Amino acid sequence: MIFSLEEVLKTEELKHISDRLNPSDFIDGQKTAGWHAKLVKNNQQLPKSSQAYPALSELVKNALERHPLFTSAAQPKVIHSVIFSRYEVGMSYGTHVDNAFMGGDNYWRSDLSFTIFLSPPDSYTGGELVMELSDGDRSYRLEAGAAIIYPASTLHRVETVTQGIRFAAVGWIQSLVRNSEHREILFDLDTVRRSIFAKEGKSLEFDLISKNYANLLRMWGS
Repeated sequence: MIFSLEEVLKTEELKHISDRLNPSDFIDGQKTAGWHAKLVKNNQQLPKSSQAYPALSELVKNALERHPLFTSAAQPKVIHSVIFSRYEVGMSYGTHVDNAFMGGDNYWRSDLSFTIFLSPPDSYTGGELVMELSDGDRSYRLEAGAAIIYPASTLHRVETVTQGIRFAAVGWIQSLVRNSEHREILFDLDTVRRSIFAKEGKSLEFDLISKNYANLLRMWGS
């Protein structure tokens, strides 16, 4: 399941991040790529040793966690390995799949990947995030502050930037529910029970769906 989230980052948060992303602090993005991804990765990223990185990383994690759709769809156990990337004209990231485990000593599983767009779409051309799916490619170029969440097992790429500069925050999620089909069932159930609650309050139907939602989460969670 691929889903987009609008306004993950507020206007003031986007400005805060932008003010602290100094281009001179960025390093070659190949330093964190896997041995095969190095062949197609041509971008820059903010090193974790940067003075700005810890606070900016926490800001991104907190912004995602407060979004109700994110929690319902991703069932996050931990958000990890956040990277702030920068693409100048001519830079791209060719077709690749994300590593199954990340996080250094913590060794977190990457069930889901996310990209939060930090640059307004009219400030650059090219730079689309493209998912390579069985029914064809899907291209994403969202508003600044919006996010796209997708299975980390998906082949994807970032097209060449042809004008301007593209900033993004990317990262990974280890979910409480490893199976993507189970996550989708839980998401649908949660959507229905929230709709019932909004119309009828705490009804018998709401209680029954909530019971089965909780029990399935116990069954499938890890």
